[in-house]
Amino acid sequence: MPAQIESYKDMIVWQQAMDLVVAVYATTKSWPKDELYGLTSQARRTATSVPANIAEGYARENRGSYQQFLRIAQGSLKELETHLMIAQRIGFADDKTVAPLLGQSESVGKLLKLLIRRLSGEH
Repeated sequence: MPAQIESYKDMIVWQQAMDLVVAVYATTKSWPKDELYGLTSQARRTATSVPANIAEGYARENRGSYQQFLRIAQGSLKELETHLMIAQRIGFADDKTVAPLLGQSESVGKLLKLLIRRLSGEH
């Protein structure tokens, strides 16, 4: 990790969110083709929304705006978790497949929460 954050790309939360996107795309490749515009699309969109909102908020160069985009990223993360649990319940994915994704999501969520707290002056 660089000593100083010079870009959103240097942030561990963004890097982990990007890894989650890759994992979600890999997992959803095996979902039924007739769900491409349904649950598959929703899961992919919410996953990609997380690092995109982290990056967009960072670029705003305004603390309040940045926090708002981080909160949007948190919401997208919870949407993704819900889509994954739906996929599990309807048989598109098993526990062995979903559990690691939920773990990655939890890790990103914790980092987002810490970053929001730090930006708001809470410790």
